[in-house]
Amino acid sequence: MKKFLSLLLAAMMVASLLTGCGDNAAADTNTGDDAGNTETAQTNWNVSSTPGSGTELKFRTGGDQGTYYGFGSVLAQAITTNGNGTKVTAVVSNGSQDNIEQMDLNIAQLGFVQSDVMSYAYNGERLFEGYPVTDFSTVAALYMEQVQIVTCDPDIKTVADLKGKTVSIGASGSGVYYNALDILAAYDLTESDINAQYQDFGNSADALQDGKIDAAFVVAGAPTVAITTLATAKDTYLVGLDDEHIAKLKEASPYYEEYTIPEGTYEGVPETKTVAVSAVVVARDDVSEEDVYNIVYTIFENMDNIAQSHDKGKELNLDFAAGVTAVPYHPGAAKYFAEKGYDVPTK
Repeated sequence: MKKFLSLLLAAMMVASLLTGCGDNAAADTNTGDDAGNTETAQTNWNVSSTPGSGTELKFRTGGDQGTYYGFGSVLAQAITTNGNGTKVTAVVSNGSQDNIEQMDLNIAQLGFVQSDVMSYAYNGERLFEGYPVTDFSTVAALYMEQVQIVTCDPDIKTVADLKGKTVSIGASGSGVYYNALDILAAYDLTESDINAQYQDFGNSADALQDGKIDAAFVVAGAPTVAITTLATAKDTYLVGLDDEHIAKLKEASPYYEEYTIPEGTYEGVPETKTVAVSAVVVARDDVSEEDVYNIVYTIFENMDNIAQSHDKGKELNLDFAAGVTAVPYHPGAAKYFAEKGYDVPTK
């Protein structure tokens, strides 16, 4: 009996081992398939061979419901992960003017700015009248920022209909504020012709949803989170501009470009003609050439990868990026663009 039990136990052990080998073999095969799938799904990034400084660069963006912060965060992560030692951290801010002022104080080294606002700063005009800021340079223009006049009132069909209405025109003295004044002026209106409110994108959207204001100016890349959220909660409309008034606006302020926001950008909102300014990344002049080179390299050598993370990545374009004339380019950016055949102005 003992011999029989010993033989039986031995047979069971052999069977168990054989079964275990079969499971392991199957597991190895599955792991191989999974690994193959994972490898296919992995993103292949082009990485600069130029070592960065390793210093953390603060990148001032915009409000947390705006495109600056959303896209800026994607860019910062891409650069930090693939920039060969160049480290960038995106920071929430109050927008273009604030970004330039914080960079001037060296609280930040990089910033998103509207093309018109950086021109004001560099030339000491409007927002910066009497105290020009010139210790920064262009890194690259990334996309167009549309002037979006948002309302939940279907009776507001043109800018002229804003007369006597309660309208948010951005923070006092902000880039949005001056964009609003420019457009109102094209329709022979002034700030005193409306009941002006001074709110950021998020607060404007909340006030529209609650019926506290009639319309709001939002200057940001469409789609903008605040407007997208509003359009899913309440019937939302964009107020378009006509050809006659766009021509009048551009004659007075040539930095505007005509732009059509496509149908479907926001739920239920048809195609809308408006104007736009450029969204530009700028850097302090004392940021190293190597770091700025790596920033531009990472962005434009990986446009497809970035586009998978944010819609604005689909608008990245070398011709557009190298087309800024208002403020000279940083040497690190100029080096990259020269490699691509673009001669950009530097200081």
